[in-house]
Formats: sequence, structure tokens, C-alpha cells
Amino acid sequence: MNDIQRAIDAVWRIESAKIIATVARMVREVGLAEELAQDALVAALERWPQTGIPTKPGAWLTTVAKHSAIDHLRRRKLLERKHEELGRELEAELETAASFADAMNQDEDIDDDLLRLLFVACHPILSPEARVALTLRLLGGLTTDEIARAFLISEATVAQRIVRAKRTLAEAKVPFEVPRAEERTERLASVLAVLYLIFNEGYAATAGESWMRPSLCEEALRLGRMLAELAPQEAEVHGLVALMEIQASRLRARSGPDGEPILLLEQDRSRWDYLLIGRGLSALKRAEGLADQGSYTLQAAIAACHARARTAQETDWKLIVGLYDALLRQTQSPIVELNRAVAVSMADGHAAGLALADALTENEILRNYHLLPCVRGDLLLKLGRQAEARAEFERAAALTRNLREQALMLKRAKACS
Repeated sequence: MNDIQRAIDAVWRIESAKIIATVARMVREVGLAEELAQDALVAALERWPQTGIPTKPGAWLTTVAKHSAIDHLRRRKLLERKHEELGRELEAELETAASFADAMNQDEDIDDDLLRLLFVACHPILSPEARVALTLRLLGGLTTDEIARAFLISEATVAQRIVRAKRTLAEAKVPFEVPRAEERTERLASVLAVLYLIFNEGYAATAGESWMRPSLCEEALRLGRMLAELAPQEAEVHGLVALMEIQASRLRARSGPDGEPILLLEQDRSRWDYLLIGRGLSALKRAEGLADQGSYTLQAAIAACHARARTAQETDWKLIVGLYDALLRQTQSPIVELNRAVAVSMADGHAAGLALADALTENEILRNYHLLPCVRGDLLLKLGRQAEARAEFERAAALTRNLREQALMLKRAKACS
């Protein structure tokens, strides 16, 4: 790949979401907007090697895509529709796209367009898997191959999910808009859940040979920061960003030289990124200053307790238990109960934590969750019950699909001998 192509690729990764969002506002169809934006990319690949990269490459791509959109709308005779609002918007687009100079200076609607695109890509009508794929494609600028490699699925599967998602949105005539107040909470929850899922898959990969996929964490964090700028009064947006910033600060310390996992209490905290921790604590403070705080803000507060402790021994486990109590009241999640059991073991003794973990063994949701036997194995080992601990670590190894995690569990089981 030559320098021009690398530059085009970098510009596309940065600008593609804005271009698609702008064009989607014109044509009211996400799939078509992406096609027109791709056409602009093809034009750049053809012209820029001869003419050089424009001073404002994003504006150049946007202008070409908008002209293509206008031509498409003319062909379909959408301008003849008697829909007054649509007609006004299209006429405005015709006027503003009339000259290249005018188009280069038009940024006032870009934030609204990006917010609309994010809400559409994460629409509850789509399956969670489709929302993730479409979000990474449209707003992350990732190719189907990159998404497939990140989630260890075939490129054809990703492509099918994206195509079906676009078709579903088109057939349902989902409007390209930020939802009204009564729908906003549900839709925002869907958006945040998608970003949370993307980040978590990067932070602790479900399967495969890698313990982590940092590129997914980076992408989720980038989109989260963008959402925080677009929705500055939403506490849970800042709460999720705070959580991701603080968790991402540990990435360098979470694996050893050969990629082996290093658990939280064993990490070299000098390798944590304290710039990210500072950003996370600032985002948490902002979230706590707003109304309607929820589970993401509480999780960020728990992460902040670890971040503020310069050594594992300085961790305020009593405070963490209290935060888990509050989180449990909100979520009623057995996974939160399991995490609380770990905190209780550190605050009140390993026997107390094990009793809580033992009570979860019959929970249907946790029946095949590998971290339950992992936690029980750790607590049993600390209580000197090696044989039982070994069996739990072996069970955890059998349940996980991540090979690095499996190797760690087997190593811990062997150590119990």
C-alpha cells in the first residue's frame, strides 16, 4: 500500500461515520447512505493519486457523497413528493451542495447526524449481534473482515448480519432521527449496551487464542467519548465512558511477555495508564453530578476504587462491597452477586466469600459460567482446600473457550497438587 492509499484509508476511518450520517439525513436510508459514501471513497481512490490529497479531505468526500445523493434523489423523483418537511430539507441540501466551497464549511448539523446514526445502528428492532456489527461498520469504519477477525466468526456471517440489519431497518421504515423523549431511555440503553458489549469482548475475549483484543476496547472507547459529546446531560453515558477509561488503563498490565493473563491483584500497577485513569475519574465525577445515575456509573465507581489504590493492599474493599450492594439492587444480576462474593471475601474473609459463591452454584444463569468455578477454586485454595480447588479450576478450564484463560486455569489446577 503506497502513501496515498494509506492516507486515504486513515481519512476514511476518521471521516466515514460523519459522511454516512450526513448522507443518511438526506436519503433517509442507512444502507443507501453507506453505498453513496463508498462511491465517494472510490472516487478518491481514483482521483487523489493524480491530483494529491485535498486540504480538507473529509469535506471533499462529503461533497462528492452529497452530490451523488442529490443525483440519486432526482432520479427517484423524491423532490416531487409533497412531503413538506422532506422537500425543505432536500432543497436546502441542493443549495448548500451547489458549490464545493460552501459544502466545506457546513459542520453545524454533523453532531446531530452522528447521534441519529448511532441510535439507528443500535435500534432495538435489530438483534444484539446485528447492532454490534452495524455499529462497528458504520460508526467504527471497520471492514467486515476486521469485525469477523475481532469476534472470531466468518466474514460471510458478518456480511449477512449487516445486510439483514440494513434490510430490517429499511423494511420497518425506521426514521433517521434521535428518538422522542418517551423512547429515548430505551434506545439509549440499547446504544450503551452495544458499546459495553464491544468493550467487554475486547477486554476479555470470549474465545480464541488471545486473552484480549485491545482494538475493540479502543473502538468502543472512541465511540463512547463521541457519544458523551453528543449527549452531555446523560449520566449513564459518562458513567460508561468512565468505566471504559479506567478499565482500558489496565490493558498493558493484564498480560505478560508471552500473552499470558495477569489477574488484577497481581498486576504491576506502574504499568497502568494514569492518563486514562484521570480521564475516567473526571468522567465519573461528571456522571455523579447528573440525575438518573445507573449501573454503569456504579460499575465505574467500583473500578475507581481499584484505580485509586496504588497497591492491591490499599484497596477499599468495604466501599466496594457497598457499591456492589447498590448495583445489585439495580440489576438483580447473579454475575454481580458473584463479583460481590469476591469483594466480601477480601473485606470479611475468604470463608464468607465462599459461602456466597456456593449459594450461586444452583443458579441457572451461572451453571455454565466459567468464572463461578474459577472464583470458588481461588477461595477454596486460600482456605487450604487444595483438592476441591483443583477440581474447580479444572471445571473452569473446561467451560472457557478462551485458550489463554484455559491455560491459566489448568496451571492453577496443577499448582494445587
